[in-house]
Amino acid sequence: MHSSHVTSAPIPPCKVGDPMSDNYVLKMENIEKAFNGIPVLKKASFSLAKGEIHALCGGNGAGKSTLMKILTGVYSKDDGTIDIDHHKVEINSMQDAEKNGIAMIFQEFSLIPTLTVAQNIFLTREPRSAKTFINDKECVRAAEAILKTLNVDINPNVTVDSLGVGYWQMVEIAKALSKNAKILIMDEPTASLSESETISLFKLVNQLKENGISIVYISHRMAEIFEICDKITVLKDGRTILTEECKNLTMDKVVESMMGAEAGKSFEWIERTFNRPEQPILEVKNLAYGNRVKDVSFKLYPGEIVGLAGLMGSGRTEIARCLFGMNRPDAGEVLIDNQKVKRTKDAIRNGIALVPEDRRKQGLVLDHTVRDNMMLPMIKKLTKGLFVDDSKGSELTSEYIDKLNIKTDGVSKIVKLLSGGNQQKIVLAKWLAQHPKVLILDEPTIGVDIGAKSEIVEIIRSMANDGMAILVISSELEELLAVSDRVLVLYNGTITKELYRKNIESEEELHHAIQGY
Repeated sequence: MHSSHVTSAPIPPCKVGDPMSDNYVLKMENIEKAFNGIPVLKKASFSLAKGEIHALCGGNGAGKSTLMKILTGVYSKDDGTIDIDHHKVEINSMQDAEKNGIAMIFQEFSLIPTLTVAQNIFLTREPRSAKTFINDKECVRAAEAILKTLNVDINPNVTVDSLGVGYWQMVEIAKALSKNAKILIMDEPTASLSESETISLFKLVNQLKENGISIVYISHRMAEIFEICDKITVLKDGRTILTEECKNLTMDKVVESMMGAEAGKSFEWIERTFNRPEQPILEVKNLAYGNRVKDVSFKLYPGEIVGLAGLMGSGRTEIARCLFGMNRPDAGEVLIDNQKVKRTKDAIRNGIALVPEDRRKQGLVLDHTVRDNMMLPMIKKLTKGLFVDDSKGSELTSEYIDKLNIKTDGVSKIVKLLSGGNQQKIVLAKWLAQHPKVLILDEPTIGVDIGAKSEIVEIIRSMANDGMAILVISSELEELLAVSDRVLVLYNGTITKELYRKNIESEEELHHAIQGY
């Protein structure tokens, strides 16, 4: 059996061609799309060269998703042209996209965990013997060949659920390439990956580039865009407003083009002053859980924002789940106002709220309305006899839509139709309506654009100023440094350092602490 690790020789830089020359593989010009008479794309254009990694950036509602859904055949364009390899094409279905060598890897994986790597790569397209029976040996052989071209050493016979998340991403890429994709669209590819998995992914992306695959890279993480991409295109209000090589741009220029000159100021740390009482609101004593949390103790005070920093797998989320009563600790205790928290109902009753890491699976009911999601935690309070007071629920929902600047057509809007930033605000809003004493935020800005991140940072500061105690868990050090009064560094399940924000001189210093230096 092969070991599951990535091996990749150093890859020389690939010369990026000019998409307007003969080297382009894709041209989308003057693309227009409207929904119910409301324009979403207004003569948007996007070009991609062979062997180029091209970032597509823009805020919520800029039109990125719509443009890529047109390219992948989910939507049909109203006007404009699409050229693939110098030939005008019509893409009206996902099958049309596949025939033209276009594949998309979504943020939510499409793999079936209980099937093998080979079975996932060729799902619904399995090699057949005598046109009847699936040829498992040929399936494995073909999967091995694709993985070999990627310099990825994964056993095609193991089930996907036995692999780490980073390898899921690689299997998704292998699946796309098995369909002879020459244009690969990657949507937030590092959102669920650890630092080491991200490094491995970047090696693989560069390998794809070296092999002549063209990549559209969509991410809200600006630092990684400048690390991995050759060129950036920015959409705003449905229009293409910037296309330029990364080497000629700065991060500030890209953010300004997306959001305006004021964007990003919320990420500047402003020292907060508040009167810290003698007694903490939350006290954690000698907490232990499995091999992930080892003798963790800390205190959290009203009006304070504490950041919890650590590598993925260091025990951050396990601590959050123990505080909220979702995980039963093996040892130690959690106290809020000196009351023990043993289960989730204890946590909620005593004023602890948790905004989970995966909002789509754990924080929202995506097929329900904004109002339904808001009302879920307070259904008992809104119930009179056998009936739920919908008018009171609508009133409360409208109040928090205004308070958190949630962009929605109304309280009856289906949540899955909203942007990631607005979905996250709804998760925040439904718990804020409970007026918690302690708010735990696990990756509060994951998968949202820089504008929504700035808004969420401002909301966190405002809640702390009103006296709420807040614990923020984040992989984005810039975010932790922007909001935290104190930072607890977690390494291998143990708190190794406590740093006051005013004493942290740089992001690099915090990064070294997280690495265990």
